[in-house]
Amino acid sequence: MWWGVRCNLATVLDGVRLYAITPDEDPDRIADLVGAVLEGGAGCVQLRQKLLGRAELLELAKRLAPMVRTAGAAFIVNDHLDIALLAAADGVHLGPDDLSIEAARRVAGEGFLIGASASTPEAARRAVAEGADYLGSGPAFETPLKPEKEVIGPAGVAAVSAAVEVPVFAVGGVTAGNAGELVAAGVRRACVIRGLAGSPDPAQAARDLLRVLAS
Repeated sequence: MWWGVRCNLATVLDGVRLYAITPDEDPDRIADLVGAVLEGGAGCVQLRQKLLGRAELLELAKRLAPMVRTAGAAFIVNDHLDIALLAAADGVHLGPDDLSIEAARRVAGEGFLIGASASTPEAARRAVAEGADYLGSGPAFETPLKPEKEVIGPAGVAAVSAAVEVPVFAVGGVTAGNAGELVAAGVRRACVIRGLAGSPDPAQAARDLLRVLAS
C-alpha cells in the first residue's frame, strides 16, 4: 500500500484530481463528511479546522488518518506541522504565517508532503524552490471564505500551473457547476470545501466534480 512508502507520496499526488478540505464543523460532522467524500473518490483530504483547540485537533487528526489511509488517499493537516507528525499524516499545508517550507522540511524530512498556496507564477516558483511538493492556487472563483482576496480565475490558476512542475490545485469557490471552466483553461485539479461540505450528498458531489475534472 502506497501510504507506507513516504518517498512515493509526491508521485501519488500526480494522480489526484479532487482534494477535499474540511470545514469548521464539529468532529463528528467532519468525520462523516470525510467518509462521504472518500466514498465519492477524493484522492486527498486536508483537515482544516480553525475553531478547535490543539488537543481536540490532534484527537480528530488521529481519528481521520486511518480512515483516509484505508481509502488509499493522502491525509494532510493544515497549518500545524507538529499535529501532522503526531497524527502520522502524510503531509502539512502551510500558509504565509506558518512555519517556513524550508524549516518544515528540516523537521519532517524528505518524503513528507508539504503544500503551499500561490496566486501568481512568481510566488509559485518561490514556493517550489523552497521545497513545496504541491500548490493550491486561487481564488479560482468568488468565495465567502476569503472575500478580501482578488479572484485570479481559471486563467490565473492555469498560469500558476504552467510556471511549475508540481501538482497545482485550483482553490476557491469550485463546484461541479463551474469546474468546466477550469477544464477549459487546462486545469484538472481542485481543492474543494463548500462544494462538498455544503452538499446534501457529499459523496455524489465528489463524483460529480471528478466527472467534470476528468472530462
